[in-house]
Amino acid sequence: MTPSTLSRCTLLAALCGLAHGAAAQSPPVGPELKKFLKFEASLVALTHVRVIDGSGAPAQDERTIIVRDGKIEAITDAATAAPAGARVLDLSGRTVMPGLVGMHNHLFYTASTNRDEDDKIPLPGRLVTEVAFSAPRLYLAAGVTSMRSTGSIEPTTDLNIAQLIERGQIPGPHIDVTGPYLEGPDSLFVQMANSSDADKVRQTIDYWSAQGATSFKAYMRISQQVLGAAIVAAHKHGAKVTGHLCSVDYRQAAALGIDDLEHGPVFTDAEFVPDRKAGFCPPMNAVLESWAGRDIASAPVQELIADLIKHKVALTSTLPVFEAYISTRPLLSKRQLDVMSAESARSYLYERASTARNAEFNAKFEAALKKEMAFELAFARAGGLLIAGPDPTGNGGVLPGFGDQRELELLVEAGFSPLEAIRVATANGAQYQGQLARIGTIAPGKNADLVVLLGDPSRRISDIENVELVFKDGLAYDPAKLIASVRGMLGTR
Repeated sequence: MTPSTLSRCTLLAALCGLAHGAAAQSPPVGPELKKFLKFEASLVALTHVRVIDGSGAPAQDERTIIVRDGKIEAITDAATAAPAGARVLDLSGRTVMPGLVGMHNHLFYTASTNRDEDDKIPLPGRLVTEVAFSAPRLYLAAGVTSMRSTGSIEPTTDLNIAQLIERGQIPGPHIDVTGPYLEGPDSLFVQMANSSDADKVRQTIDYWSAQGATSFKAYMRISQQVLGAAIVAAHKHGAKVTGHLCSVDYRQAAALGIDDLEHGPVFTDAEFVPDRKAGFCPPMNAVLESWAGRDIASAPVQELIADLIKHKVALTSTLPVFEAYISTRPLLSKRQLDVMSAESARSYLYERASTARNAEFNAKFEAALKKEMAFELAFARAGGLLIAGPDPTGNGGVLPGFGDQRELELLVEAGFSPLEAIRVATANGAQYQGQLARIGTIAPGKNADLVVLLGDPSRRISDIENVELVFKDGLAYDPAKLIASVRGMLGTR
């Protein structure tokens, strides 16, 4: 353990060992948590279940999972008798899979785009809203038991929420908190600081690492020099760096030693933009056009894939945030609209209606989404580490938790098998986080982070939405109660 890790553990009240389910005993259960538990039992037998273990292996029918003191004790044939004193659940017709490991999740959300009478977003520009009450509950209700807050607007809030969850005071997933955005000048978001100086970015990383941040995210206008300094500084603390980049292209970032890249290249990698100025972030439209006629099987794209894999750079799929803009794609369900504040629902529906009037925009975004899907499939098939998260930002059409489920459905649309998509959203995320020994798959000795679903998502990935029960650290949460507790709140708190 490094000195910086020790300092983080101290500041988090010795909770580092609890994160990711490393506790040797049952987690604490405060009164607020008790409201959302289906039952309390230290020994549970989940019988007659179909098990999708998250490794990509075929589903196994008629199994029993024994959970004791927050850990998976055994996986046996359903005919095997349950241990004496166990709470026995007959889950015939149900599937148990690992808890989702959300790798592009936030405790903030695009609550409203606030356009003026000219249909423009006035100064100070785009704003997002911290939703530290509703987001953790929605993530957990959807089966997200661990997540990375991939970029923080209020990192102190995020760190405090992570502590409250680990102490058993509020419901939510285990959270690896990402520090504040590392952005260059003239950001699209007034809530992001200008980190255009290498010394300043090193100080930022040193400070937030000491507070408990476990990763950092570089943003669109960061310079190559500052990004390089950030990566070196973060790695000294044992922290990883990801990036939603633009001024720095993918190959440049890989050469600097970045650990992960967000969203995929079709919407963010500017290396193919003609006559691109060094250190300049071109408009997204220029990036999309530079990819429009580019074949994924072409030599330049295949060389990009090979370069990322050579440098061990992971790629985070965030397909829902792009799909949300396409008006020919489904609207949010009534179930999702019901958890949104009135203003958030109004804003989202207005944004969707505005794109519906632009057939050219819809066609361009649909084509870009399909190309991004093809890139991610090719990247994974070539041996790249693909991880996943929904990114609840954009036009407000991606909700915490619900968006994580939609990400799996879109991966299947991209060409992944349902079992492959589940692995991307579980085991792959755990692998990237260095937590695969504890979470990400179902195996004896691992954390009892489990999702009970009605149906069989190995055959119908849409069954991923049918969450009936969520176990985190062996505690059985009622997703319906979690969702009901935030109805009409997303966007306000």
